[in-house]
Amino acid sequence: MEKMIQKTNEPAVSPVVGVMLMLVVVIIIAAVVSAFAGGLTTKEQKAPQISAECKIINGGTWQNSMFDLAITGTSEPVPTRDVELITAWKAADGTKGGSRITGPNVSVGSFANTHFGTNNYHGPEGYGPGVNRSKLMEHYTDQMFGNYTLTVGTRMHSSPAGMSAGYGISPSTRFQYTNGGIYKYETDMDGMQAVLGREWYRLRTGDVVTVKLVHRPSGKVIFDQDVSVVS
Repeated sequence: MEKMIQKTNEPAVSPVVGVMLMLVVVIIIAAVVSAFAGGLTTKEQKAPQISAECKIINGGTWQNSMFDLAITGTSEPVPTRDVELITAWKAADGTKGGSRITGPNVSVGSFANTHFGTNNYHGPEGYGPGVNRSKLMEHYTDQMFGNYTLTVGTRMHSSPAGMSAGYGISPSTRFQYTNGGIYKYETDMDGMQAVLGREWYRLRTGDVVTVKLVHRPSGKVIFDQDVSVVS
């Protein structure tokens, strides 16, 4: 009788051990998955916080038209090489426009080549804190979008071409571009065109331009404002 009892009890140990082994395997797998997921989470780039004031003016001439974005607060300095500037608008006459600008830009050129020319313009230019002006002969390069850093007091600024040719150079050509030796509408691009699109001059008082700054490493929008155009 004792031998028969022992035989019936021995197989009962095996299922218990099997269940315990399965639990151990499940716990190990869960730990590995949790660690992997935690690693992915820690690698996610955190977006900086930024506040700014933006104004867009179209006064019909190169002297009184501009795009200006002033940084009023940042959680940390933000290099413009990590930023994409996006603008979009629809004018009262139905024309749509906008632009997307990324950096860095490091080409060196003369004042004219830096400011005009589709392949050479690197606006909006940087002014104030965050702009390296230590190299006097290359300060235009330092001001190019992608080469300066956004911090409190930094201004991102663009204006249209003017003087002997460009935007609204005479009373009879207000809100129009005029070709000349230094600027040709068909082939060149000034600061306002770079930031707002080639037909920005169609914007009038009250038209709205959406202006965004995207932090490229994180993919997050760090500034988003609908700006009403003034004259």
